[in-house]
Amino acid sequence: MNTTLKSSRRNFLRNAMGSLAGIGTASLLSSFREPNYSMGPNSAESMVADPQVDIEKLKITDIKYVRLQFPGNTAVRWNSIITSGGGPHEMSYLEVYTNQGIVGRSLPKGPTSIIRGMIGKIRDENPFDVERIWDRMYRYDRKPVAKGDFIKAIGSFDIALWDIIGKALNLPVYRVLGGFRKKIRVYAAGGYYEEGKSALDLANEMEGYVAEGFRAVKMKVGGAPFREDVDRVRAVRDAIGPDIDLLIDANNKWKAYEAILFGREIQKYNPFWFEEPVEPDDFKGCAEVRQALDMAITAGENEFTIWGARDLIDSGAADILNLDTVKAGGITEYRKIAALASAYHIPVAPHGSPHMAIHLLASIPNALIMETYPKVESSYNLVLPLYPVEDGYVSVPETPGLGIDPDPALIKKYRVD
Repeated sequence: MNTTLKSSRRNFLRNAMGSLAGIGTASLLSSFREPNYSMGPNSAESMVADPQVDIEKLKITDIKYVRLQFPGNTAVRWNSIITSGGGPHEMSYLEVYTNQGIVGRSLPKGPTSIIRGMIGKIRDENPFDVERIWDRMYRYDRKPVAKGDFIKAIGSFDIALWDIIGKALNLPVYRVLGGFRKKIRVYAAGGYYEEGKSALDLANEMEGYVAEGFRAVKMKVGGAPFREDVDRVRAVRDAIGPDIDLLIDANNKWKAYEAILFGREIQKYNPFWFEEPVEPDDFKGCAEVRQALDMAITAGENEFTIWGARDLIDSGAADILNLDTVKAGGITEYRKIAALASAYHIPVAPHGSPHMAIHLLASIPNALIMETYPKVESSYNLVLPLYPVEDGYVSVPETPGLGIDPDPALIKKYRVD
C-alpha cells in the first residue's frame, strides 16, 4: 500500500471519529435504554483500504437508475390516510459510478427526474468530500429553498457516496462513521387495515411477528371508527402480553383533541409510543398531545433536514424523532440531526428503509430502535432480503460499504428498465 493511501485513510478515519465524539453520549430515557454490545475483534485496525484505490484521485463519473419488478401482487392494505398494494412489488437501485471502478448503491426515494438531474452538480467530485457534496447539492444552482423531493434526491445520492467510501476503505459504513454498537433493536412494522380483517386477525398477525423473534410490534390506528380502533389495540395487547412493546401509529390522521381522546382511551394498554398523532404541520397540536398523555410521542417522518428537526424540538412536539434516513437528507445530514437531538436527550428512530438506516444507527449513541418488516415482506423482494431477527435485534452487516450489493444474475432476471 502506498504512503499516500495510508495517510489518507488514517486522516479520514481520525476526522470521522472526531466528528462522532462531538455528538456526545446521549442520556436516553431510562425505559428505552438498550445494552451496549461489545465491538468485537473486527476493529478498523484489522482491515485495510483497497490497495487498488487512490483515494486522492477518486472521482464521481456517472449514475445509473436500476428498476426491478418481482412476480406476484402485494396485498391491498391501508393506514389512516393512504391505500397501497394490489400490484407487483418494485424496487430501485441508484448506482453512482467512479473513475476507479467502485460503484456506490442506495435505495433511492423521490422522482427519477430530480435524481438524474443531480449528477451535474456532483460529477468529478471526490466521494470522500461528503460535506462539500451535500452542500453543493443543497445550495448550488437552484431556487426556491430545497424541500420535499429535492431533499429525497440528496439523501439518495449521499447514502450511495457512503457506500463508495466504505468500499474504498474496505470497511462497513458504520465502522467508518465510528462504531457504537453491533446490534440494533428493531420493531415489526405491520398492523395495516385490510378488507375483512378483524381484530382477531390483527392479533394473530402480531403474535406471528413475536414468533419470528420481534420484541416490539407496530400497528395502525385512525382508519376505523374510534371504538373499533380502541378494541383493536386491546386485542393486540391481550394477544402479545405485557412484555412485548406495542407501537401505535396514526399517520397524522387526527386533530389534537381527537388524538388526546384516543390516547387517553389506550393508555391502559401501555403503548411504547404514539406515532404521528396529528397533521404533520401541526407542531403546536402535537405538543398539546404530548403534554396531555402519559406516553411517548414520536414525530418527524414528514420533516426534512436538521432544520425540520430543530423546529420539532423547539416546539416541544416529540419525545422521539423518526425522520426518514433518505428523505431527511441521507447519512451526512442525519448525523447532524442525531447530534442535535442528543443535546436535548432525545432518541432517534428513523422511519422505514432499514437497509439505509442500520449503519447510521450503529454509529450513534442515541439510536433507540429501527423500523423493519416481517418475513412475509421478503417474499415480495427476491433481491434484497430483510435482516434476520433474533430476540428483538438484528446484526449490523460487516461487509465493506452498506452491504446491499445485489446478485447480478437476479438483476438481469428482474430488471424492467
